[in-house]
Amino acid sequence: MKFFLHLVCSALCFLAFFHPPAAQAEVVDRIIAIVNDDVITFSDLNREGGALFRRITQEAPPEQVERTLLKAREEVLSSLIDRLIVEQRAKKLGISVGDPEVDSAIARIVERNKTTAEKFWQQMTLMGSNERDYRELIRSQILQERLIDYEIRSRVVVNEERIREFYEKNYTQKIKEDAYHVLQMGFVWKENTQAAKDDARRRAEEARRQALAGQDFRVLARQASDLPSAKDGGDIGVFRKSEMAAYMKAGIAGLQVGQVSAIQEAPDGYQFFKLLSDRGDVAIQASYETVKEQIRQRLYEDALKNQFQKWVKELRDQAYIKKIL
Repeated sequence: MKFFLHLVCSALCFLAFFHPPAAQAEVVDRIIAIVNDDVITFSDLNREGGALFRRITQEAPPEQVERTLLKAREEVLSSLIDRLIVEQRAKKLGISVGDPEVDSAIARIVERNKTTAEKFWQQMTLMGSNERDYRELIRSQILQERLIDYEIRSRVVVNEERIREFYEKNYTQKIKEDAYHVLQMGFVWKENTQAAKDDARRRAEEARRQALAGQDFRVLARQASDLPSAKDGGDIGVFRKSEMAAYMKAGIAGLQVGQVSAIQEAPDGYQFFKLLSDRGDVAIQASYETVKEQIRQRLYEDALKNQFQKWVKELRDQAYIKKIL
């Protein structure tokens, strides 16, 4: 549950009812969205976003209340739709979360907060929640985590190159400019014919397309590059601009760390480059080995979050959704 744990606190403020108990009896419930074969009702919306709606009503400037409430309702409804789509996917895959698992998760949260169950539920009540709604929130989070394990985690890979790029950008400080750590790929024509040049260009374009798509540049260089640097994953070390050939200088001009250059024509082929770092002389804030795993974990969690959002969007695109808000 680590990936979604940070959502718990923010989600709690959405769990109170918008209308006070006396007013709820007067509200006629109605369907406000259809999601495949399920529906979301007005009371679902108020239960999810009541505390937020109430705060807007109390704190927003009077002339902005209506517009702000409308935007908030749209956002909360969108979140409810995403949650329902995820639950539908879990049901289709036969994935469920039983009460004992919810009990264990809540017990761990109580323990981490160094409190008792009685005091914990008292605090939930003060925050506008109740035990039933909070249990369903935890159940939903466990369900999402299981779906991530089942359908998303295998898509997330953090390679050494990405870790090194993050390190160079965030853990080193340039003292002197004009020195660049460069990776290179080259595609040579064996004969001075148009056909040979076209073939080299085609191979360069395909390798660059894969690099831009996120493939590991070093692995690609070993597999595809015709240059001697291929054995080193295209790593040609650190150069100052004064040491660069004109086509190399043109390639890295304007590149940010981690970016891949356009294809440049060299005397006997085509080349492109990746700027691994714009380092010059640097002051090291922390050694690479001491922060490597910390960086890997951060990049992994960021990538996992992005993949989850893409996955939910894919489910949305395939779903029948009709809003009646």
